[in-house]
Order: sequence, then C-alpha cells, then structure tokens
Amino acid sequence: MMKMKTFQFSPAFNSNTNAFIQKKSQRLPLLLSLLYILSLVQLPNSTSSFSSPEGGWTSRPLVPELARNNANQEDKNIVSPANDEKAITSKNREPWDAFRFVKQSSQFITILPKPFLQPLIVNPGDTLWQPGTSTTTTSSGTSSAKMRWGSLDDVVMGGVSASTIDNETGMWKGTVSSANSGGFVGIRTMPFTSHSSYDMSNCSGIQIRFLSYDSGTRSKRFKAVLRDSTDFNGVCWTTSFDAKGRGGSSNPFWKKLLNDGSETNNVQTANLPFDKQIPAIFARTVPDVTFDSSNVVGFQLAYSKFEYDGEFNPNFELGDFSLQLLEIKAI
Repeated sequence: MMKMKTFQFSPAFNSNTNAFIQKKSQRLPLLLSLLYILSLVQLPNSTSSFSSPEGGWTSRPLVPELARNNANQEDKNIVSPANDEKAITSKNREPWDAFRFVKQSSQFITILPKPFLQPLIVNPGDTLWQPGTSTTTTSSGTSSAKMRWGSLDDVVMGGVSASTIDNETGMWKGTVSSANSGGFVGIRTMPFTSHSSYDMSNCSGIQIRFLSYDSGTRSKRFKAVLRDSTDFNGVCWTTSFDAKGRGGSSNPFWKKLLNDGSETNNVQTANLPFDKQIPAIFARTVPDVTFDSSNVVGFQLAYSKFEYDGEFNPNFELGDFSLQLLEIKAI
C-alpha cells in the first residue's frame, strides 16, 4: 500500500504567512470603500461636466448617479442668464486631484453596519454641536460623541474648489472655482459612532449660529442639509440661508478683529424649520417624499453656484469665503 508523503512547513513560514494574511485583511475595508466610492461617482474626463438641470425630478431616481449622467446629456443646451453666466461659469480645465477625491469621499462611507447602536432622543433646546467639545449632552442627560465635520467639495464631481473645516473652532473656509465646470464647496458630518441617528420627532427644526467673515456688502447664500438616509447620494432635505457681509472696512483694527474672531457683535442666527425644507438630489427637487425626523443621520452645509432646478444661486461669488460655525441647536 502506497504511503502518502506529508509536508510540514517551518514555524517561520507559518508565522510569515499568518502575518501576510492579517496585513491583507486589514486593508480589505479600505479596498471595499474605494470600490464603493468609484461605483458612485462619475470620474472626470475631457468631455465631462455637470450642467445646471432644467427642472426637478419627475420621480425619485432609484440610482441617482446614473440618472444624473443622463440628465447631464439632456441638459447640454440649457443657457444660463447672461448676467450670471459670465460671473460664475468657466470653460477652463485644471488638473484634477484624485487623491483628494478619495480622501474626502471615504470619510462618509461605513462598510460594516453597527446594528447595536440606538437613536439618540433630541428635544427642543438641545445643543447638537459646538466647536471644541468632545460630547453632546441632551436634555434627558444622555451623552454621546459629538458630530465631526469633513470637507466634501466639487472634487467629487471633477472640480477643483477646496475648503477646510476646523472642528475645534468651527472655522470653515476655502476657495470656490468654476474650473472643470465646478462651483461648490461643502462640509458633511461623518457617520455617527455612539448612536445610530438623531430622533428629532419632538422638534420642529434646527437653529444655526455663525459668524460671517466676508467684509463685503453682499450676502452669501448657503444651504443647510439634513439627511434621513445613509445613502451616499440620498435625498438632501435642504434650506437656504443668507450670511450677511460686514459692510467692508479699510480700518486695520477692524480687520484684525475680523481675522481673530474676537468680534461677537456680528453673530448671525438662521432658524431652519423642517416644514420649509426642500427635498433635492443634485440640486433638483424630488417629489412625493416625506422627511423622517425620527431618523436624522447626518448634517451638511454647502456653498454652491446652483440653487434649485436649474436656477443659479443669486447670492454667490467665486473666490474665497469663510464662515465660522458657533452652534447648532434643535428648535
């Protein structure tokens, strides 16, 4: 009877093999995240652009990314108002930063679900976010890790606009460019880590307190977004609000106050009721949807050249901007 010859690997070989497998398995979530991001976002090419759509969606798109690509092809002949087109559109093309695209997009993806997390009950008057704090405590005494913001600019659509957010000070600033048919910057909260969502069914809206550092006389119009779905490009429950300029000044002392943030007389407040929100996907309104205030899973702010359904933002300018977030509270 023939005996089968067996092989035994050395301990060193087994150790190295296990280390190799462990190292590769640690990279798997990142690889899955990158594949998921690439499946969601249209990469730029020599002919790609995102154009202003003509009107709202006729129904909620099942796959917004594919529907958006088709809409771009249909809307090529849309002409913007002459007085706006020169100011906020451009045919210039600049190099696209693929690394920044991946870095920004991957912040908002959760590969592994956390079914053990529970909603956090929020009541009117509860502070949802303040700069420089590590936890959020509701009126019921429940504490949770505070929301953290990350930048989400038009680099995800092929643009070159860029912004940064300092979670310790609330300072959001950057530069908006229309190159590569871009024209928006934004910040978005990262996935919650200590609760699944905010249950805001007892609330009627949110209040944002902020400082505008624009020394001009013209207001800038921003969008505040609430999300009731973890879909990367789900419905954005949107409310526009204006940040008034400070009127301009050539006084060096006044400019110093503007720069170091010690001037508190110019704090502005925006009250954003839930019943005034506009549901939108890619700045196009979505019909026949209902906001789920018991499942608020994220917040977002945007400064964009687009308003809604093909209209340009009337209070928008290319170039530098800055806005300091002071507080977000439930009302």
